[in-house]
Amino acid sequence: MTNGTILGFVLWLAVGALLAGIGVSAFFARKEVGFFCNVEPLPMRDGKGYNRAVGKLFIVYGIVFALLGIPLLAGQNFPGILISILGVVAETIAAMAVYILAIQSRYEKKP
Repeated sequence: MTNGTILGFVLWLAVGALLAGIGVSAFFARKEVGFFCNVEPLPMRDGKGYNRAVGKLFIVYGIVFALLGIPLLAGQNFPGILISILGVVAETIAAMAVYILAIQSRYEKKP
């Protein structure tokens, strides 16, 4: 392992920790938190439960993101980088699906 490999992995872990920190912040928020950038959250029936669910989703997202960085420790080889990048893409799509299908549909105020 080179210094660049270790530095890259540490930065990857820092981003994962930042995402998990956003989850902790959302978990304890008083107002409904938004999941998507620049989009106001819809009115929710149970704001506290909604925030806890979104917080858990972000915490799990951050942990899985950090774990997907492990192949980067092998150096700058093509399969390791590809696994990390495609894993993050799949994880992001899965997180959006969980939010829309499970969290938003469960807590949204129905007219």
